[in-house]
Amino acid sequence: MADSDLARYLRSTLPSEAYKGLVDSVLPTLIDCIADISKVLKKSQHVSRAGSANAFGDDQLNVDVLAENSIRRAISKCPFVVTASSEEDPIERGSRETEADSIPEEHYTVAFDPLDGSSIIAPNWTVGTIIGIWQGKTALDQLPSAKQVAAVLGVYGPRTTAVISFRVPGLNPVCMELGVGENGLEDTEIIRTDVRLAGPPFQTRYFAPANLRAAADDAKYMGLVSKFIQNRYTLRYSGGLVPDVVHALVKGHGIYISPVTAASKAKLRRLYELFPLALVVECAGGKAIDPADGTNILDKPLGDLNETAGLVCGTADEVDFVKKALLA
Repeated sequence: MADSDLARYLRSTLPSEAYKGLVDSVLPTLIDCIADISKVLKKSQHVSRAGSANAFGDDQLNVDVLAENSIRRAISKCPFVVTASSEEDPIERGSRETEADSIPEEHYTVAFDPLDGSSIIAPNWTVGTIIGIWQGKTALDQLPSAKQVAAVLGVYGPRTTAVISFRVPGLNPVCMELGVGENGLEDTEIIRTDVRLAGPPFQTRYFAPANLRAAADDAKYMGLVSKFIQNRYTLRYSGGLVPDVVHALVKGHGIYISPVTAASKAKLRRLYELFPLALVVECAGGKAIDPADGTNILDKPLGDLNETAGLVCGTADEVDFVKKALLA
């Protein structure tokens, strides 16, 4: 599908002039980013430590840095993105040299995890990019369900794909899947215009239990995993947050669980991982909650860019079941 056809489809689903920059500039820029990162990964035959650590204390790999730089370069040329922050550099900074009086009325901040799952990239497993797009100059102290208007998941496996979601007042939420070509938007194809988590009955039910070691110290989590096994759910867990969640979106069913227990503290970054994933899952008809208290991920504003939490997301009925089991 030619880029003009894709752009035309995006405009038809989000026709408001208030989001013209999002449709015509921001989303195309990020699709091109996904293609660029895919090419970078294919050329990076040697995965090694970069000799630095991010602000969370995680060792950076050379591919983390390359992916970060790719996104930074791209958004610096997008006039509608005025600030950006990432898991590798969690400070909201101006994304380009722009005078305050030249900032367009429609403008965004972008928050991203450039390469999620970098710990499994050495064995050549599927990894991803997570991007959230927020109205305004900051994501701090904003209601995620209202101000995060779009999210992009890049998936780097045998193919390069992307899941794009956006939700704005007055229009139906959109969740679509793209096949991203080597030339980015130019040869990107729409795979599905309406990605949805299906309703029952299910031919196959899937579960992805993250941090399974925590079950050894937490009876509720162990009991939950045992129930899934006893009820013949199919295990689909790779250790990559993006591919595990996207698996559920592709299959139409799934439950992803990253618990918070006394021995296993929250690890996932709310801004850079949880908020974009939650928007994608909700736009596909699912739910995403914090397993610590059962609240919706997108219902609590961000007080600090470094905040972390657990995650339960996927098919709505399955999320409700997990919530009841973990918080009973």
